[in-house]
Amino acid sequence: DTSHGISPQNGAVPGEQGKQEKSVKRGNWGNQIEFVLTSVGYAVGLGNVWRFPYLCYRNGGGAFMFPYFIMLVFCGIPLFFMELSFGQFASQGCLGVWRVSPMFKGVGYGMMVVSTYIGIYYNVVICIAFYYFFVSMTRVLPWTYCSNPWNTPDCVGVLDGNLSSRAALNITQLLNTTQKRTSPSEEYWRRYVLNLSDDIGNLGEVRLPLLGCLGVSWVVVFLCLIKGVKSSGKVVYFTATFPYVVLTILFVRGITLEGAVTGIMYYLTPQWDKILNAKVWGDAASQIFYSLGCAWGGLITMASYNKFHNNCYRDSIIISITNCATSVYAGFVIFSILGFMANHLGVDVSKVADHGPGLAFVAYPEALTLLPISPLWSILFFFMLILLGLGTQFCLLETLVTAIVDEVGNEWIIRKKTFVTLGVAVAGFLLGVPLTTQAGIYWLLLMDNYAASFSLVVISCIMCVAIMYIYGHRNYFKDIEMMLGFPPPLFFQICWRFISPAIIFFILVFTVIQYRPISYNDYVYPTWAISIGFLMALSSVICIPIYAIYKVCRSEGDTLLERLKNATKASKDWGPALPEHRSGRYAPAFSPSTESHLEVQPLQPEKGQSEAAAASPVQGSNGSAHSQDSRL
Repeated sequence: DTSHGISPQNGAVPGEQGKQEKSVKRGNWGNQIEFVLTSVGYAVGLGNVWRFPYLCYRNGGGAFMFPYFIMLVFCGIPLFFMELSFGQFASQGCLGVWRVSPMFKGVGYGMMVVSTYIGIYYNVVICIAFYYFFVSMTRVLPWTYCSNPWNTPDCVGVLDGNLSSRAALNITQLLNTTQKRTSPSEEYWRRYVLNLSDDIGNLGEVRLPLLGCLGVSWVVVFLCLIKGVKSSGKVVYFTATFPYVVLTILFVRGITLEGAVTGIMYYLTPQWDKILNAKVWGDAASQIFYSLGCAWGGLITMASYNKFHNNCYRDSIIISITNCATSVYAGFVIFSILGFMANHLGVDVSKVADHGPGLAFVAYPEALTLLPISPLWSILFFFMLILLGLGTQFCLLETLVTAIVDEVGNEWIIRKKTFVTLGVAVAGFLLGVPLTTQAGIYWLLLMDNYAASFSLVVISCIMCVAIMYIYGHRNYFKDIEMMLGFPPPLFFQICWRFISPAIIFFILVFTVIQYRPISYNDYVYPTWAISIGFLMALSSVICIPIYAIYKVCRSEGDTLLERLKNATKASKDWGPALPEHRSGRYAPAFSPSTESHLEVQPLQPEKGQSEAAAASPVQGSNGSAHSQDSRL
């Protein structure tokens, strides 16, 4: 397989000149490593650290790995490969690729809406990580003791004298009072950083430190994307690799603590009886689905900057597996330190385990206060969160910018791409301001739960059906063969046509059955807020039918059936973006078809000789496009 990926890039391919001109216009990755690192940075996000370990521990420890990897193989990798090959073939962002079947362009708009929502709240999470990163630069972490002005009498620190806190815990258990022990880190988070209000409608004031950090994080994202993939491709060398260095440092620190083994056993001990539980399979499927970033539009966008003959089959497998391995590895880092803290407090690990922002900003920082030189570990941990978040944020912003620029598509906007990026960044900053108010965390969780869950599944399902059944699987497999030099392996053909759509449908049904109205700790969201959540979820899905109806009305035809046929038929400009790759059924119409057929036949054997440098004559099918064009 690899030879297919390498050979076309050896530079000795005729027709390379045309490629350069086009690349200058739209831009390409500097090399393949940049694409792989960017995609790894995109797929590996905060969810790998704060969601997966908790899901694993909740759903039967090591037994959860089994459904998780089955879902990875049957749903994760195939969908990942499909999106990469789709974007790479057309070299277009998430809107332009829908020339394949213009009626479904609403799917592209849906992806843009989802990416907008995620882009707004994701950067707020990064800004909170920035805030914690900055306040960690002290001799004593501010959430270590209970002696601060914002603490309440209920606060019991883990370091406020070990015996007294244990005695206090025992007494509270005896009296069975409603007073729960609150940790200093929890009070720091709720009463100081967020200054949490009592209700989602009660916005209170904007927290200025968070607003400042939000500005910082948007400026960082903008500067990294100032030259599009040219600049962000250089940044990912650091942002995609350094989190692994930090994870390893924290891992080594974690497993050398006493009680770490208890925590890891908690995380990994298999409970096989849970494997028959539908919820476990549903959680595994959704985690794979959200973790890889399918249906966000980012994968299509990133792949669109690849060279046409790049082996995206190999890339998709590398990236998907790296993403899942990172999740598993992060679980060790999280649970070793949680186990140490539980051991220190003399409680069960389940008492200190948490997920979501609660893990990243409450449970884990508290555990860090127990370590010698705690500010150092805290700085490292939050720096890692910042980098993990930024990797995803780059792609979210690039998705929106690329979609806008490709859609307008004239020379002027391509030159002014930096200003488009600036505009999107400023808009994102302003829309993020309400999330830095005192009720901000309620809104953040509302967006996280509704804007980007249910709708992604619908978008992905429709995308699968549109490509496999409306455009036609035979056509698509031919396209891939033309691009990679080999058709997709049989396993992927079966997955794309039957298994993956079925699993996506299962996730959808599962999400609907499992639905519980959202709550945050003890706060239950009011009905109007949940309605807003559903409107956000619908706003991305509704693009699909609205655009489809619009397209059918605009296309020519006397009967509805004719109009539908015309609306779903691939448009004339669908196909490889560069003229020298448009061969076979994409060959330009001006050359008489008979002549081009005669031209192709004798070329196959000749191609093998002309490219003697290449690995094998098999390359003929791959490269014939080039020499044919240079003849013409």
